[in-house]
Amino acid sequence: MAKAKLDATLAALADPHRRRAVELLGQRARSAGELAEALGLPAPAMSRHLRALKQGGLVQQTHPEFDARVRIYALKDGAMADLKKWVADTERLWMDQLASFKAHVEKKRK
Repeated sequence: MAKAKLDATLAALADPHRRRAVELLGQRARSAGELAEALGLPAPAMSRHLRALKQGGLVQQTHPEFDARVRIYALKDGAMADLKKWVADTERLWMDQLASFKAHVEKKRK
């Protein structure tokens, strides 16, 4: 897993507005305007958040055939795979450490 990619994903998700945008995009693809309205943000702020989400590899943009000026944003398939793997690996590490600690404490009690 590329550390830089994971870092970019975590940085993109660090902001609550961006996390909420990801939740909204999980329901369906939306335009930047729809996202801005739903989040109560001005267009320039929404643009910055979408740029961070794109740089984090979480969203992609497309243009509808009827109007190339409109950008539709959607979650990228598999975008969270590295993050999910890191969380699972970290959880496994913690569980192993806690099991070792428990065994150590129980051994000392005897």
